[in-house]
Amino acid sequence: MKCIATLAGIILLAASSAFAGAPRTYQVTGPVLEVKDDTVVVQKGKEKWEIAKDKDTKTTGDLKVGSKVTVTYTMKAATIDVKSDAKGAKKKSY
Repeated sequence: MKCIATLAGIILLAASSAFAGAPRTYQVTGPVLEVKDDTVVVQKGKEKWEIAKDKDTKTTGDLKVGSKVTVTYTMKAATIDVKSDAKGAKKKSY
């Protein structure tokens, strides 16, 4: 019985580790307003979404202004600047 419980715990731990490592993906759908070598601009409602792309971005079909597209993307931090607390207040832990 202990062996089964241990095995179940190991499987759950491995499964949660696999899901925690993958970044969450998002989508935006709409007409293309602009296409450049490194960006694509998509109209979503009244907003313009500028999304970066590079040589590794997989594109199917003819990407051009006016085409309706669905862009799948992830968010990734480029830089993180930590500001020191000048007042010496207690820091919050997240």
